[in-house]
Amino acid sequence: MRLYAGIDLHSNNNFIGVIDEQDRRLFQKRLPNRLEEILQALEPFKESLEDIVIESTYNWYWLGDGLMEQGYRVKLANPAKFEKYNDLKYSDDKSDTFFLTEMERLNILPTGHLYPREERGIRDLLRRRSFGELNSSRFPPVFWPRWTAVLAAR
Repeated sequence: MRLYAGIDLHSNNNFIGVIDEQDRRLFQKRLPNRLEEILQALEPFKESLEDIVIESTYNWYWLGDGLMEQGYRVKLANPAKFEKYNDLKYSDDKSDTFFLTEMERLNILPTGHLYPREERGIRDLLRRRSFGELNSSRFPPVFWPRWTAVLAAR
């Protein structure tokens, strides 16, 4: 039996959901953002899980890396590519999580690229620099050299 998991990730907690091929909900729970608790919750499903979908947020690195190190196949959902709330009157963490699992089960989930650890620093630097350039009216030119130097030091 194929299973699919989704994780709606927040700054200090997450909501995990697991479904089967017929979209039956087998597991749902809010957990603190502690890798050991997440791994423990997923362990009963490990052998049958096709993928674990994480919604792309600013803080996915620790979770994606931790799951992949334990042998899970991780996909990063790209929320900019789908209209999650079309025709929905109410949305919460549970519905967001199961929306991700359903999209993956149907093989229509838009995904983002999982950058290798060694490339993330450069990528993040370029993203922040381009954000600064795009929003140059918010950052006067006098601060640009300092802003770039601070980012380069990271």
